Amino acid sequence: MIQVYPAAAAHRFDHGWLKGSHVFSFGDYYDPENTAFGPMRVCNDDIISPGKGFGAHPHSDMEILSIVLTGRLRHEDNLGNVVETSFGGIQRMSAGTGVIHTEHNPSEDEPVRILQLWFMPRTRGTQPSYATGRFDPAKLAGRLLPVVAPEASAEIVDIAQDMTIYLGRLKSGQELVFQQEAGRRIFIYLIEGQLQAGGEAVLSPGDSARIEEIHELHLAASEETLVMLVDLP
Repeated sequence: MIQVYPAAAAHRFDHGWLKGSHVFSFGDYYDPENTAFGPMRVCNDDIISPGKGFGAHPHSDMEILSIVLTGRLRHEDNLGNVVETSFGGIQRMSAGTGVIHTEHNPSEDEPVRILQLWFMPRTRGTQPSYATGRFDPAKLAGRLLPVVAPEASAEIVDIAQDMTIYLGRLKSGQELVFQQEAGRRIFIYLIEGQLQAGGEAVLSPGDSARIEEIHELHLAASEETLVMLVDLP
């Protein structure tokens, strides 16, 4: 089953310094029919103006990821981490028993666009931690590249959940097949281009899809496409 959520159905907002969309219920947007997909709780597509950002605020018992698409993002937290990330970089915060952090755009003239993703952890009440990693953007070409997974490696950031996040860049006319074990879920968010999923659903930028009961998913790009795919329990 493939359920498409078009970009027009997402909650769009513009606070001046921050604008974008919420795919799931978040902040002042609440839809009781749209609060989660498996352990996935948040998928925000945010654009932060130069020199602006989120002030110090707490989190607990959540796996929080920031994937930078353009510009730079600066993270600081009470664990002592201070990191700046650009495209190819991913920040992961396991909030656990509690952490306080800030995120802002350090540039004076360039906005930063990020995907902010939240997932419930496998275990609550763990020690908070933070990690960052980088992947080679050239390796996105023609494939789904794992960038977040339960086990860390040179180009993969670890996460305390049984899931994997892939990024891929397909040329027009390019196709691939994603396979997973039966009983799992797939979440797709289209960042750029146009993509056909499962031979029926056509996705445009900002569209997302929630997929169940399909263990072999065919993807086909009709133009240059950048896509995020999440394999979930």
